[in-house]
Amino acid sequence: MYTALRLQRKLKRELRQGDVQVIVVDPEPYMTYQPFLPEAAAGSISPRHVVVPLRRVLPECKVVIGEATAIHHGKRVATVRTLATEEEGTGSIEIHYDELVLAPGSVSRALPVPGLAEFGIGFKTVEEAIGLRNHVLEQLDIASSTRDPDVRDAALTFVFVGGGYAGVEALGELEDMARFAVRYYHNIAPEDLKWILVEATGRILPEVGEEMGQYAVRELRSRNIDVRLETRLDSCENRVAVLSDGARFPTRTLVWTAGVKPHPILASTDLPRNMRGRLTCTATLQVDGVDHAWAAGDAAAVPDRTAEQPGTECAPNAQHAVRQAKVLAENLIAAMRGRPLQDYEHKYVGSVASLGLHRGVAHVYGRKLKGYPAWFMHRVYHLSRVPTFNRKARVLAEWILSGLFKREIVSLGSLENPRAEFKLAADTGRHPEAS
Repeated sequence: MYTALRLQRKLKRELRQGDVQVIVVDPEPYMTYQPFLPEAAAGSISPRHVVVPLRRVLPECKVVIGEATAIHHGKRVATVRTLATEEEGTGSIEIHYDELVLAPGSVSRALPVPGLAEFGIGFKTVEEAIGLRNHVLEQLDIASSTRDPDVRDAALTFVFVGGGYAGVEALGELEDMARFAVRYYHNIAPEDLKWILVEATGRILPEVGEEMGQYAVRELRSRNIDVRLETRLDSCENRVAVLSDGARFPTRTLVWTAGVKPHPILASTDLPRNMRGRLTCTATLQVDGVDHAWAAGDAAAVPDRTAEQPGTECAPNAQHAVRQAKVLAENLIAAMRGRPLQDYEHKYVGSVASLGLHRGVAHVYGRKLKGYPAWFMHRVYHLSRVPTFNRKARVLAEWILSGLFKREIVSLGSLENPRAEFKLAADTGRHPEAS
C-alpha cells in the first residue's frame, strides 16, 4: 500500500491519462496497521481505525481483492484467485504486468506442537485480535457462571507463547483489560486470573536491549504475570499446556506469537530466495539478478548498509518496511525514466513497546525510557506512522475519549457467527415439534 501510495502521488498525471496503471492485489480490502492490534484487542481503539481501506486511499489505482496463487515472472503473469472466480467456478484469473512489486509480508510460524492447530490462537490480523478480545471476556463469563472448579481454573488461565512485540504487548493490554473487567463480576477477583508468558530464549523484547528487557520482565512479574524464560511449549492437547520445564496448565486460552515466516506465495514464484525463504534483494530493492522485479518488507532479504558486520540483512519489521516502500517507489519511477537508482539505507534508531496502559519500555537514539514516558513515546511514534490524516485523527480522538471514560468490556463473540440465531429460527420453523 505504501509503495502504491507513493506511485500514485508521483505519477498522478500519467495515471489519469492512462499511460500508467498501478494494480494492487491483496486478499483483504484494507491494510492493517499491526502495531495497534494489542490496543484494538484491549478496546482502546476501534477495529475500523486499525485498518486503512485501500480503495479510499488509492483512488487512482486498480484494487483487486484476491489472493495471488502463483507468479510466473518469466512470462510476466500473476495468477490470482478472487471471490468472483470462486463464484463463477473459473478458478482464477491471470494478470499481466511489466513491473512486479512483491510485498506480501509474513505469516505466523506454527511449529508441530501437538494440539496447537486445534486450540491455538494467532495474533497477526485484526480479526484475530478482536476474536481474542471476545474470547477472553467470554472466559470470564464462563468462570463466573460455572460450578466446576476445574472449568473455572482453565477459563481463568491465559497462556501466551512468544516474548516478542506481539506476545508481550498483547498480554500486557489484555491483562489490563481483564483486571478492569473483573470488577463487574461478583465472584471473580483479579488474583484469580493466571497469566503465563512462555519464551524459549533467555530474554523478552530483544529489540529494546537487554536492560530494558529485564525491566519488562520485572514489570510483568510485579503484576503477578508468570514469565517463564528458556521454556518451550511441548504440547497443548486436550486444552492442557505442557511446558518443557514440566509445568502443566489446563487452559482454554493459548495465544501463539512465537515468530513469523515469509508468506507462502514466495514459494510459488520463479524468483530467487535465500535459506530462510525470503527474496534475495539488492540494496536498491530489486530482486537480485532479475529484471523488473522488486520487493520490500518482511518478504525481502535486503542488505543492511548501516550494519557493522558484512552480510547483515535488514530486520523484518515495520520500521524498515515503511521506509523501504518509499525508496522502492522512487527507484521504480527512476528505472522507468532511465535515472540512477538509490540504495536503501536506514540506521536502526531503536524500539518502543507497550506493557499495558501507562506502562512501556523504549530504547531510542541510545536513550532508555520506562514506565509512563516510554508508553507515551510508544503512542506518539505510532500515531505519527499510521497512514492518512483521517486515521490519525480518529485514533487520537479515541485515545482522548478512553482517557475520559471507562473501558468498554462488552464481548461481541456472536459477530463471528452472525447467522446462528437466524439459522436456529429457520430450523425450528421447519420442525415445529422441536419447539
